[in-house]
Amino acid sequence: MENILYDVKNIKETLPRVAFHTLGCKLNFSETATISRDFDASNFQKVSFDSPADIYVINTCSVTDNADRRLKGLVKKVLKQNSKGFVVAIGCYAQLKPNEIAAIDGVDLVLGASEKFKLIEYLQDLTKKDLGEIHSCEIEEVNFYESSYSLNDRTRSFLKIQDGCDYKCTYCTIPKARGVSRSDSLENIMNNAKKIALAGSKEIVLTGVNIGDFGKGEFGNKKHHHTFLELITSLDSLDLIKRIRISSIEPNLLTNNIIDFVAKSKSFVPHFHIPLQSGSDKILKNMKRRYLSSLYVDKIIQIKTLLPHACIGADVIVGYPGETDDDFLETYHFLANLDISYLHVFTYSERSNTEAAVMGDVVDKIIRSKRSKMLRALSIKKRRSFYESQLGKNFTVLFEEKNKEGYIIGFTENYIKVRTPWDPSLVNALHKIELEKIDEAGYVRFVNPR
Repeated sequence: MENILYDVKNIKETLPRVAFHTLGCKLNFSETATISRDFDASNFQKVSFDSPADIYVINTCSVTDNADRRLKGLVKKVLKQNSKGFVVAIGCYAQLKPNEIAAIDGVDLVLGASEKFKLIEYLQDLTKKDLGEIHSCEIEEVNFYESSYSLNDRTRSFLKIQDGCDYKCTYCTIPKARGVSRSDSLENIMNNAKKIALAGSKEIVLTGVNIGDFGKGEFGNKKHHHTFLELITSLDSLDLIKRIRISSIEPNLLTNNIIDFVAKSKSFVPHFHIPLQSGSDKILKNMKRRYLSSLYVDKIIQIKTLLPHACIGADVIVGYPGETDDDFLETYHFLANLDISYLHVFTYSERSNTEAAVMGDVVDKIIRSKRSKMLRALSIKKRRSFYESQLGKNFTVLFEEKNKEGYIIGFTENYIKVRTPWDPSLVNALHKIELEKIDEAGYVRFVNPR
């Protein structure tokens, strides 16, 4: 028996060690998780990204303005852990800037949108390269769909339902990084949701680039075979799933029927994240967004009328070309007077091959930074006000798996962040609580309801 155990240990130690790191959105997390599942335990040994590995896979993001700097920092980090480590870059930034990434010292392989799901096929030779090898194609050729979902990586599972985007927002590179709008089949999504639930996850987050456009390209063409409302109605019928959360959804695609359904649903939680980008109609038109501020207000009113305890988040961009002081103040006051719960604030940064990048009336970066700070401060006030409005009420909290400085963190169904002293028995469990007070760190403390 001792010899058998010794042999098994030796076999494991000779397996190539592979580590994954994800930058960016929930969609990226779902795809990294799916790609990593191809690395079967019999052929590879998965290890932490913070430890020595033979292969380092970085799933990149192109949304933030420091994508290049963050990638270079990660490459330097892993090469300190193992100077012979084989470094692979995949994802949106890898599709947009393959040549620039391949030239980064230490990067060995760059896989674009068409090749990232074939990663394992490109790992036959792990010899370090003087210049990164590129396997990619024109984004117009990327019209297939790859199902993805995360499992056992976090308490919440991210389920990809849609990919790509047909919108032409002037500041955005995502259509160039991910291609046209296309969807998974309703049948595949239902089957993946069942797998996630049976694996023990208590919450599913629906992810994609433009999830409200679900149904387009479901069977390889431009037709909508199903709608997003049909999808969530089907998912709600699965008794296996305790909580389902909708990630970011465009305001023009968030129909009143969808809001009405969520208000009556047994599984979908009262939490909406709705991109705004600007409270100025002039800027919205220049951005080529598909709505005006009045429609956005209508959606907030509809949600709060049916779900007064709902949490509503918004994306907003500051410093877009041509945004005057008056335009910004219009956005600021619009948001200040809107019944929303928090903001994701993005400071505009130029993206090559976008319309906005060649526009005039560039806003000075110092002004962009000041405007960003003002909106971030407003977001803190909004979140605090929302938390205060929910004190004394009963909710269900789902606790995360990490010990954060002696505390366990959880989220209520309406996305209020709570914490209590670390107790591993609470992990991945739903508990009824009463929100009591906001602590010094901004979390909400609770008591068990009487």
